[in-house]
Amino acid sequence: MDKVFKALSDPTRRRILQLLREREMTAGELAACFELSKPTLSGHFAVLREADLVSSDRSGTTITYRLNVSTLEEALLGFAEVFGIGEVKAKTPSPHKAGSSHA
Repeated sequence: MDKVFKALSDPTRRRILQLLREREMTAGELAACFELSKPTLSGHFAVLREADLVSSDRSGTTITYRLNVSTLEEALLGFAEVFGIGEVKAKTPSPHKAGSSHA
């Protein structure tokens, strides 16, 4: 989960994931969406691959990336579980004073 949150900590990597949510894209198509050098983007892709948030296929000199939604879902659900987010908590009855009555 740490690798996923490290990957998500950068706005460029979050934008890459947003773009890949729409469709798989080549490295060149993704690069056209940013004003960053190819080595810088390559570093972002490496972090995303290491976190298993994206997978890639190489065909000749072209690398195509796709989003691994299941990894993102698992990390977010795990995070929510750690903090008890989304759990239905049973309400405890409010304490009543024994023997008190309104007369």
